[in-house]
Amino acid sequence: MEIRGSSLFAGKALGKAGDSVANRFILEALAQVRPDDAVLSEEEQDDATRLSAERVWIVDPLDGTREFSEGRSDWAVHVALSVGGRAAAGAVALPALGATLASDTPPLLPPPHGGAPRMLVSRSRPAEQAVAVAQAIGAELVAMGSAGAKAMAVVRGEADIYLHTGGQYEWDNCAPVAVAAAAGLHVSRIDGQPLVYNRANPYLPDLLICRPEAAPRLLALVAERPA
Repeated sequence: MEIRGSSLFAGKALGKAGDSVANRFILEALAQVRPDDAVLSEEEQDDATRLSAERVWIVDPLDGTREFSEGRSDWAVHVALSVGGRAAAGAVALPALGATLASDTPPLLPPPHGGAPRMLVSRSRPAEQAVAVAQAIGAELVAMGSAGAKAMAVVRGEADIYLHTGGQYEWDNCAPVAVAAAAGLHVSRIDGQPLVYNRANPYLPDLLICRPEAAPRLLALVAERPA
């Protein structure tokens, strides 16, 4: 936030500066308090020794670099701990909103939304499969930036469904999944399989976050509409 408020950077340079400073801050903190754990960060060269580690911190120092650079609020910072390939703990900060949501103190889910379902999609490239499912259930599409901001919008009750099929990496969704699961939401791949982390290839292309009661219908609709 200090970098964004200064006049030293603008445009892409602002995003790069935010990524770099946040990455350094997080990695230095982890090295101090969890020196024996492995780390997978979007902004670091991948170290294959993490594959033999039980505990791996999965970090996205700045999720939604474009939104950060444009002065928007829908960007996030992700810090998660994978234990045995599972998103065991995580926190998603929404600095522009002054909020941090964490798995150890998950917020209570608000009551179900009474109107048409609100489905989150990418600002720039809404996935065709998600749009087709939205049409099938009469959902309102809500365009938003980062994956963390989208997932936390469901946790906060600002939206109902985050169905993503456009491609992601482990750092994009590990922390959001940990927080959403702790809050009592359904989290899975779009075929209903669990999300598994700390794999050799960190590409993890799809996920579904929604209220548990909505998951069976949504998973069935996805299966009927293959990408």
